[in-house]
Amino acid sequence: MIVVADTSVLLNLCRVAEEDLLWQLYGTVAAPQSVRDEFERAAIAYPRFSSLIFPNFIQIHPPGRPLKAWLPNASLDPGESDAIALVLELQADLLLIDERKGRQVAAELGLCFSGILGVLIQAKNRGLVSDVRAVLRRLREEAGFFLSEKHLQDALRLAGESQS
Repeated sequence: MIVVADTSVLLNLCRVAEEDLLWQLYGTVAAPQSVRDEFERAAIAYPRFSSLIFPNFIQIHPPGRPLKAWLPNASLDPGESDAIALVLELQADLLLIDERKGRQVAAELGLCFSGILGVLIQAKNRGLVSDVRAVLRRLREEAGFFLSEKHLQDALRLAGESQS
């Protein structure tokens, strides 16, 4: 399975020390250099991400062509653009991305994508996480991860942790 990650999924999982879930679930995870650059800039610029280190198991692959070669009107941040371009180039099985605009572009291109919620649900189903609710609480409190109440309840239901 070929998986490409965008910045926010990596930053937020690293902030709550759950980045190894990616390696445990997918083995090889790739990212473009622009994602690593955004990660490292965020680790300097935002106190909540200070001193985070880019995971060493992430393989850096530069996309050969920009996203604009596939979708001329796409207007995304460099990391999102390059991650989507890399998915197309590698014919990756999965894109890990949380930002709405990036997910819309991925959908428009027919790509399979997931975000942090999907990663956590899959990890729970594989027995790698026992309490998705606790991880989501830490993401919200420590990483400032925004999650609507509806998405929270949907994720907890899919993880088998919804309140009856």
